[in-house]
Amino acid sequence: MAVDKRSARLGVLATVSLLLIGLLGARLWFLQGVQSESYQAKVTASKLRTVYIAAERGRIFDAKGRIMADNERVLTVTVDWAVVKKEKNRLALFSRLSGPLKTPVDDLMRRYDPCYKLPKPCTKAQLYDTLLPLPLKEDVDEPTVNFLKERGEDYPGVDVVEQYKRVYPYAPLASHVVGYMGGISANSLKSYLAQGYKRNERVGQFGVEQSMERELHGQWGKRVYEVDASGAIVRELVDQRVEPVAGFDIQLSIDLDIQQYAEQALETELKSRRNLPTDLKQADSAPHNPCDLKTNCRTRVYQQTLADGSKVDYPEWVQHKAPAGSVVVLNQGNGQVVAMASYPTFDNRWMESGIDGTKYKELFPSTNPDGTPIDPDQSILVNRAVQGSYNIGSTIKPFVAWSAMHSGLINANTVFQDKGTYTLQSIDPSNCQQNGGIARCIFKNAASKSTNQPAVYGPVTVSDALAVSSDSFFYALGERFWQASRNLPNQESLLKTDLQRFGFGLKTGVQLPFEQKGRVPDNASKKALVDKGVLGKGEVPRLVVGDNVLAAIGQGLFASTPLQLADAYATLANGGFLLQPSIIKAIYAPLVPDAGPGMADLAAGTVVKSYDAPVVRDSLEMPANIIQPILNGLHRVIRGKGVKFGIYHATTGEYLFSGFPVEIDGKTGTAQGAASLPWNDSSVFGAFSTDDTLPYTVVSYLEKSGYGAKAAAPLTKCMFLALAGKVTLDPVQISDPLDLNSTVAAPPKQLRDATCLGGLVSSDRG
Repeated sequence: MAVDKRSARLGVLATVSLLLIGLLGARLWFLQGVQSESYQAKVTASKLRTVYIAAERGRIFDAKGRIMADNERVLTVTVDWAVVKKEKNRLALFSRLSGPLKTPVDDLMRRYDPCYKLPKPCTKAQLYDTLLPLPLKEDVDEPTVNFLKERGEDYPGVDVVEQYKRVYPYAPLASHVVGYMGGISANSLKSYLAQGYKRNERVGQFGVEQSMERELHGQWGKRVYEVDASGAIVRELVDQRVEPVAGFDIQLSIDLDIQQYAEQALETELKSRRNLPTDLKQADSAPHNPCDLKTNCRTRVYQQTLADGSKVDYPEWVQHKAPAGSVVVLNQGNGQVVAMASYPTFDNRWMESGIDGTKYKELFPSTNPDGTPIDPDQSILVNRAVQGSYNIGSTIKPFVAWSAMHSGLINANTVFQDKGTYTLQSIDPSNCQQNGGIARCIFKNAASKSTNQPAVYGPVTVSDALAVSSDSFFYALGERFWQASRNLPNQESLLKTDLQRFGFGLKTGVQLPFEQKGRVPDNASKKALVDKGVLGKGEVPRLVVGDNVLAAIGQGLFASTPLQLADAYATLANGGFLLQPSIIKAIYAPLVPDAGPGMADLAAGTVVKSYDAPVVRDSLEMPANIIQPILNGLHRVIRGKGVKFGIYHATTGEYLFSGFPVEIDGKTGTAQGAASLPWNDSSVFGAFSTDDTLPYTVVSYLEKSGYGAKAAAPLTKCMFLALAGKVTLDPVQISDPLDLNSTVAAPPKQLRDATCLGGLVSSDRG
């Protein structure tokens, strides 16, 4: 008998139907109950469009209100991300846009997908924020904008928005100080996004643009619009409007009149040092020649004995390389930086010019054509005033003298018998090189031009030693400091402790990025250098007496930036107050009005924060019995007199500054370079005015440019003449348009009248 299965099937279908209806009901309940708010928000959001409005970046002025960094409104062509979501649509639209925008299709495609047509694996991050329209071309001209707007149906989702472009009206002046802008790097993206930045913003990458980024940036605004299904705007939700807030305007302490003169003088002097005359009887290089100058022995060679005892013959003279340098002008009363020049320099407008990577590498190479790293001497994007970590030669001596008298090792009347050389007293003679040992025990003064032998100054006091720059006097102090430190807890460096009081080995705190702290050597710093392989083989990973002896004359492991050195000299000038240098003079409320082309009306602005009051980092004891012998010595460097021991030894600057109309005290320095060859010497000079109406300290540092009295001292001399109004300065003018066909990072600039750089110099190195 057949069984009727229809009822069973109907039962199963009914059960399944009931289950499906139950599930559907549960889902509807879940959507309308539990997740109703979430989905309603999505529906609402789909009907709203948020347009973010960039804030105007704060501007940067010099001390007199000249606008060093400004903003220019530009038109940018954008496209809605949703319109180009599908690659087919994207390729078609970008192909039509390529012609009007004069941009290859692949470049437009990489705006959307950075890895488009690039070898895999490609890990390039998305550069543009998906909350903002995708920018396709910046700084588009009006005819192109009109063309696109008139053909809107051919370019769906394409729009034109106003944005800001950074401009530098007085470039390339002070480019190392002002800096430049660039895209947010992958390493810093997360941090910037957390601060409210957008992915495709340009931010400060160097100079004040970077160090004062937060103050300059401002805050984004927004408009919220209700749109219909086609994306057309129905209305603005005014209650959700947020106005953008412009960034603060910043006034620098830099005076472009002095800044321009410093850059001109620095470049002029460096170039002159590369082209010294070849006639030894007339050449400024003559004192370097080991031959008897009376015979003009051009055929002789210079034989150098290396540390391992081997001898190497060098040509009797090699022209100075003079590749780089810096000048710092500091107000010693309040710590404000009046000028800061660094060479080689660059034009920061290149970073806003839209050049491609090939052009950028041509202007700012990091490697040679063969792929080897570029000579660090040729590095352009380095502010040598704060990033250059140098030996400073004899310019360290005033601070070593202060330390020695402050510590009681000597007093103003202590007499040292300078024999031209100094032999260490703390080492067993059998361990010295001259007796077959390995230790260097004999240290020599610089050679005298008249004898070609180490200069012998006879009995000298601290003032004498500073005036004629007696190395032996300070070698002896270096060893005394070493011996005194052996008796201290943990054998800490007494010399380091005192030199740090003047700011050496510590960052100054100036508002510029990438500042180096220099080095006052101790056991830890030497071990670090040994571990990194910086020092030669056989160097022990701890400080030895020879290290301290060399540090006492600013050589060896000691290092300082030019700004640190200027700050230390300013401390001597102002009575013992180590100040924090400031590149900022004031911060103004946003949108200081203009006072004409390239000028801001500072009188109409509102100061939010002033930096006029000096910030004291340390206060040093300057009793007369300590400071006066030092000031006497520094004054004699400029005005004379020297010392007479058999022959008269002029001070290191008295001939150069003969009849100089500005009252200054100063000190020459010559930092020996590779293999102690004279053409590798770097030239240093630090000086400060003793005239209260000219409260300035100037430090010049010229790499591989010769004796301190012959390159840096004349440059410093020119700077004081400029500060005192004794020379005519070229007017500071708004720059001509940037030449995009140029192949140099910055055009050459030199003094029209370089007379101040000339003059006689003394016979011996300082």
